[in-house]
Amino acid sequence: MEETKYTEETIVNNPAPRSGSNPIPLAILVAGVLIAGAMWFRGTGGVGQLQATGDKEVNSQVLAFEESIIPSEGVVLPATWGDLGAKLVSVGAIDVEKLKTTYDQRGALPEGFNKLLLEQNNGKLKITRENSAYLLNLLWALGLASDNSILESGEMSDPKYGGAQNFTSTAGWTIAQGNPMDHYSKHRFFNLTPEQQALVDKVSRGIFRPCCGNSTHFPDCNHGMAMLGLLELMASQGVSEEDMYKAALAVNSYWFPDTYRTIATYMKNKGIAWANVSPSEVLGAQYSSGTGYAKIKAQVTQPQQQQGGGGCSV
Repeated sequence: MEETKYTEETIVNNPAPRSGSNPIPLAILVAGVLIAGAMWFRGTGGVGQLQATGDKEVNSQVLAFEESIIPSEGVVLPATWGDLGAKLVSVGAIDVEKLKTTYDQRGALPEGFNKLLLEQNNGKLKITRENSAYLLNLLWALGLASDNSILESGEMSDPKYGGAQNFTSTAGWTIAQGNPMDHYSKHRFFNLTPEQQALVDKVSRGIFRPCCGNSTHFPDCNHGMAMLGLLELMASQGVSEEDMYKAALAVNSYWFPDTYRTIATYMKNKGIAWANVSPSEVLGAQYSSGTGYAKIKAQVTQPQQQQGGGGCSV
């Protein structure tokens, strides 16, 4: 397969089909790999748009509110990365040169690029405002390439959608060696017990994303596939259901900052601090699906915000 060149022309002229609810053009998805991860912060509508009045108390409240949702110091996840990056490279699920080309076009390699991708003894993953897009890509590759029954017999393989190759989470992964379907559910990175697999299945059905109406059990976009990879990783290391939901909410908040700032505002208006929300409830369809979030957003008065953050263009 000829190496894909990450150019505007390539993205526009090579769309991929997508089945399922609320189709997302491949151009939008792949653009997400090219957009600098720091762009999300401008979409929070918070710290970047503090009151111009010089009111220190108001500014302090805004800062504290933002920090409660997406801490500037990042969040350590209950998942050890180890040598997974090196394994993804070794089987060709990630082509290092293609990935480097992508980040060269963005102006700079993210901190920890080589460590997470090539080294053997990485500790627990930490998601930050700066690396959230990079972790999205690594976890996307992990979810796509990991051998799992959810990919083999779940919605992705339902004949009514025309085949697993027809989704943006598969056709959109253009930085692998060869065809992305050469790696789809092909590599054994985890030996999940029946109980661990059942937990992944259960939790994946309860985690939605605001770019569409599907759960992680139907990972038809990059965010869904990346979340599936994260759930498998956590389950393989004995993380509890409760902690899996907590980690998933933290990750979704960095990937979709506008969404979870709005939901946090909605909760605050109901007298519920963000620290006290139920992660499993907030990640459910009522709040985190595209239609659910739209209903929440309609009930929240927001300051004028700049574009960035949510959708499949992280």
